[in-house]
Amino acid sequence: MSTSYTGMRLERRGHTALVTLDNPPAHTWTAGSLAALKRLVAELNADRGVYALVITGAGEKFFSAGADLKLFADGDKAVAATMARRFGEAFEALAGFGGVSIAAINGYAMGGGLECALACDLRIAEEQAQMALPEASVGLLPCAGGTQWLAWTVGESWAKRLVLLGERIDAATAGRIGLVDEVVPRGQALERALAMAEQVARQSPGAVRACKKLIQGARHGTPAQALVAEREAFVDLFDSEDQREGVAAFLAKRKPEWRNG
Repeated sequence: MSTSYTGMRLERRGHTALVTLDNPPAHTWTAGSLAALKRLVAELNADRGVYALVITGAGEKFFSAGADLKLFADGDKAVAATMARRFGEAFEALAGFGGVSIAAINGYAMGGGLECALACDLRIAEEQAQMALPEASVGLLPCAGGTQWLAWTVGESWAKRLVLLGERIDAATAGRIGLVDEVVPRGQALERALAMAEQVARQSPGAVRACKKLIQGARHGTPAQALVAEREAFVDLFDSEDQREGVAAFLAKRKPEWRNG
C-alpha cells in the first residue's frame, strides 16, 4: 500500500484505516487529493486485513470545506469538467468501499466536504459542527453525489432545504433529521468513530460486504429484485471460509477468527 496521499494522511489501527484530511487551512479538495482518495480506497479494498475506514479532518475547526472556489473563478468549463469527474470518481469509490466507512465530522463540513461524509456509511458529528451544501448560492450545484445521497439519507424535503434554500444546519439538527447517526461532545468524534470501527471487526468481512451491497442496492432496484438477490447472496456465503468459522465459533461458544475468505 502506498504511504503518500496528496492532502491526507493514512494510519492503520488494527483492522481500521484512519484517513485524516490535511490540506490547511480548510482541507479543501484538489484534483490531486481527489485522485489520491480514489487510489487510496482501491488499495484499501485490495487489503484483506482492512475492515473499516474512518475519515476525519485535521485540527479542530474543519472536516472539509469542499472545493476551493478559486478554481472556478475564470469560468473555465474544462477545469469544471475535470473537477466534477474527479469528485465523482473519488466519492463514488468511497461509497463503494467494501468495508464500513465512518465520517468523524469534527467541524465545518461544507459542499464537497459534506458530500465526502455523505459517501460514507455512517456519520458522527461533534456538537459544534456545521453542515451545508451552499453551491447554488454561488451559481453552482453539488456535483459529487450531494443531491442524490442527501435525498436518500434525509428525504426529499430536507434535501431541498439544504440544496435549494442553502440552509446551514448545526449538529443537533443534523442528528434530528438523520443526516448524522450520533452527535458527540467537542473532540470526541474520532474516538466514537474508531469505537464503531472496532464493532465492524467483530463481523464477518464477507458478510458485511454482501449486506452493504444489498442495502445500497435497495435505492435502485425493485423490492422483488432485491429479495431474490438477498437469498442468492445468503447461499453464496456458504462458499466462504468465514461462514464455516462463524457458525463453528458460535456453536463452540468462542470468538470467531475471521480470515476474510
